[in-house]
Amino acid sequence: QVQLVESGGGLAQPGGSLKLSCAASGRTFDTSVMGWFRRTPGKEREFVAGIPWSGGTASYTDSVKGRFTIFRDNALNTVYLQMNSLNSEDTAAYYCYANVLGVRYWGQGTQVTVSS
Repeated sequence: QVQLVESGGGLAQPGGSLKLSCAASGRTFDTSVMGWFRRTPGKEREFVAGIPWSGGTASYTDSVKGRFTIFRDNALNTVYLQMNSLNSEDTAAYYCYANVLGVRYWGQGTQVTVSS
């Protein structure tokens, strides 16, 4: 089992920044990928970004490229999502995920609201 705990959501103004964190615990040594999805009411869950845990290139959905950066701290079993130049379309519940031995684990979600 893997447990994921997110933090860092909140309210930001348009053009502002937020940083999300996701700390993994439990059987994390077989983690292959960690990343983030987001969901807004009435829409499908959307992939945001993912990063291989043992090295490799991160991937992003087109709408966040150049604005969001995903990075990890293997020693802390934590993945981060630095979000810059936020706009109203980034308002969503953000969910951290981890792929471990073919199983995808999810965090509880953290709300990001972009509003003036």
